[in-house]
Amino acid sequence: MEGRQWRSTIAAAQAGDRQALDELVSGWLPLVYNIVGRALNGHADVDDVVQDTMLRAVDNLGSLRDPDSFRSWLVAIAMRQIRDRARRRQPDRLDESATHEAADFAELTVLRLQLEGQRREVAEAARWLDDEDRQLLSLWWLEVAGELTRRELASAVGISRRHAAVRVQRLKERVETARGIVRALDGACPELRELTARWNGRPDSVWRKRLARHLRGCGYCGDARESVVPAERLLVGIALVPLPVGFTLSLAFGGKTAVAATSVGWSAKVLGALTKPAVAMTAGASIVAGGAYVVTQPPDDPPPRAAAPTAASTARPPSPSASASPTPSPSPSPTKKPELYGTVVDAVDTAPDPNTPPGALPHRPESGITSTGGRQAVMQHRGESVTLSGQGYVLVRWQIAPDDRSGGLAMPTWTGLKGKLFHVASGGGRRMDDVIGDGSDRGYVTGMGGPDIGYTVLPDGTQQMWQNEYFYVDGTVTLNQNERGASYGLTVFPSSWDKANEDVRYGPPQGAIRYGLVRDNGKDTAPVPQYVTRTTPADPATVAQRSRV
Repeated sequence: MEGRQWRSTIAAAQAGDRQALDELVSGWLPLVYNIVGRALNGHADVDDVVQDTMLRAVDNLGSLRDPDSFRSWLVAIAMRQIRDRARRRQPDRLDESATHEAADFAELTVLRLQLEGQRREVAEAARWLDDEDRQLLSLWWLEVAGELTRRELASAVGISRRHAAVRVQRLKERVETARGIVRALDGACPELRELTARWNGRPDSVWRKRLARHLRGCGYCGDARESVVPAERLLVGIALVPLPVGFTLSLAFGGKTAVAATSVGWSAKVLGALTKPAVAMTAGASIVAGGAYVVTQPPDDPPPRAAAPTAASTARPPSPSASASPTPSPSPSPTKKPELYGTVVDAVDTAPDPNTPPGALPHRPESGITSTGGRQAVMQHRGESVTLSGQGYVLVRWQIAPDDRSGGLAMPTWTGLKGKLFHVASGGGRRMDDVIGDGSDRGYVTGMGGPDIGYTVLPDGTQQMWQNEYFYVDGTVTLNQNERGASYGLTVFPSSWDKANEDVRYGPPQGAIRYGLVRDNGKDTAPVPQYVTRTTPADPATVAQRSRV
């Protein structure tokens, strides 16, 4: 959840609300744990650094002036604690047991997220990186997965965005080298077996250089690199690694904690409440017990899926509206529940023949659409929205910018629907994965990115958007920009049947790449958009992909 969705919670915690503090700690603990765990590669100091980070955040919460910057502020604290730990660490602590422990987080990532194939290679490649690269990887991994922005990454490292781009590019190259080592060690190269005969099996810089040198000159190992998918495409949408069973975070007691709590305005009564055991937490998986946050997980719970989740399944603190159990009303509600309508989208549609004109677009009634964004609402950042009301057609124009920031695309969502909403047509002369020309001059797909600028990748099961998407509104609905990970912008225009019909019938004769696509059948069985709901969740990005309205 972005900082602006947490504004009221942060303000309440600063004013002394214990439940708000519980929600902050439990909600952001997984993000901090993933950053620290990956930066330290599972070292035994992870728990201490995570605890120090959260303690400092609690200690200094009162000094946070802009709640919208809470996430970048918290990440910066975590990175400072990681660097402080590196400075304090003594050479004699680098014994064999500590080195062996360094494989834990890579193993945890693979096992808990059920990573396979090249995704597993990326996770295991982290073992071969130096400390500084591993720290940057901990942030870049989350940026590509949609949990951080490039601005937050740069701020946490303490460098400019331009410098961050250079650092990340160098990191990608080292990750690819490390992936090659992981892949080669899983292979059957006889020369490599001979080279590693005396290797103790623990990654270090000396063996990384030896193995990389072997890979560069070995035809056998080099053949395995032909169909390698870029790391940023593999990491798109991967959820946060869940906290391990029994992970504890002692924040409720101790002289320093009490002082910290007092510094943000908590009363003696609130402090007393904090020290009571078994106080329920807001994030389902956490409770306060004996003065410590104890994260629990039933032993029979299956680990998360390895596939890239949708925006609804990305690890985020659940909103109260999403987690609360429905309570039966004591009396019949005067409002009739809307009946389900429309076709549930459950498959990704394939690209139609570029030279085949579309079918007829049914003409639905048009009394006019009003927009809170005016005739042209431009939405470039997460948290921006526009509310549409009336009866008529709406154009949503896409602009994807992988050269600004590639990675997983968090789809926009439609919330607070009253009435009906249909996805009636797609146009603009091309889909966003269409190639301009034959692709030989630039070698990548325009719109969704390429090897020289990075790729924008959709969540699994999401329909490929076109440059222009047309919708029909009969009622009221809000469209939300949920940018996280990949950069994109939306421009929203109240439109008309005439404009939509003309757009979708543009084809190759007019210089476009393809004709458009008509989705509407003119009936209530016409398709509804993906990511639409009648509710208004605290975080619009949590709307489920498969809509039923």
